[in-house]
Amino acid sequence: MKLLTCNGNRPLAEAIAKYLQKPMTQADVRTFADKEIFVEIEENVRGEDCFVIQSTSYPVNDNLMELLICIDALYRASAKRITAVIPYFGYARQDRKTAPRTPISAKLVANLITTARANRVLTLDLHAGAIQGFFDMPTDNLYATPVMERDIRENVADLENIMFVSPDVGGVVRTRALAKRFEAQIAIVDKRRERAGESEVMNIIGDVEGRTCILFDDIVDSGGTICNAAQALLDKGASEVHAYATHGVLSGNAIERITNSALKQMVITDSIRANGAVEKAPNIRQVTIAPLMGEAIRRIGHSESVSSLFN
Repeated sequence: MKLLTCNGNRPLAEAIAKYLQKPMTQADVRTFADKEIFVEIEENVRGEDCFVIQSTSYPVNDNLMELLICIDALYRASAKRITAVIPYFGYARQDRKTAPRTPISAKLVANLITTARANRVLTLDLHAGAIQGFFDMPTDNLYATPVMERDIRENVADLENIMFVSPDVGGVVRTRALAKRFEAQIAIVDKRRERAGESEVMNIIGDVEGRTCILFDDIVDSGGTICNAAQALLDKGASEVHAYATHGVLSGNAIERITNSALKQMVITDSIRANGAVEKAPNIRQVTIAPLMGEAIRRIGHSESVSSLFN
């Protein structure tokens, strides 16, 4: 087994390598003066089972190109199998046509990874599960639910009075899966989005009065949806509101918005490099997915069950 990483999330890749007790394969990933990307694998990988760990977060296009070029370099170096390990899959929110003459960019990215000759994809909490069908290769979509469950049990005091809340109708299945582990009820935030990056809370479906509410989502970007939902829950009588999200994109003034919000805490994973978010915001915490991703990589390498991770 060979583990490689580009520049998208090197700290996570090193944590995964530490979990697996494997050294990182040496690779030179750099840019020329005109920002053209160059990759050179500095070790022999002929006949090896290679895993390229790269989150396609900001800067999305640079990180995506690094991943594609690294896969191509491994293919031309005669690697036996190449698995693209993408903790955060960029462009996942563009998974369908939302209006006439708009792209399905998630499918385009899947085609690019296929064309680069990856043999398998391992990712985490895809925005839409149907994206797995965009790849013409085996695709494993992991869930951060066990990581979130463990953190909630350790850091939320009132588990007897807990209620899980989906910040929109589309996240109900995800929220119900987490609530089932606590045998808890769920509520739903009914919101209307006028345009991308903006949201307005319309109504709360469910009785949240006196409850400790846990907002659960896959992505927090600008933070508007989560912060508006937290305030709406408190207005409806919730005692306190926590938020958990797998991918902390945190673009624009999201950190400032979350800091000044009604949220008691916002917990994200290290699928995306935090870039100082944890230090800047007293109510933002980061938990690691390195053991989860590392165990999945180990099982794929040994042809063992990945789905049993979540039983």
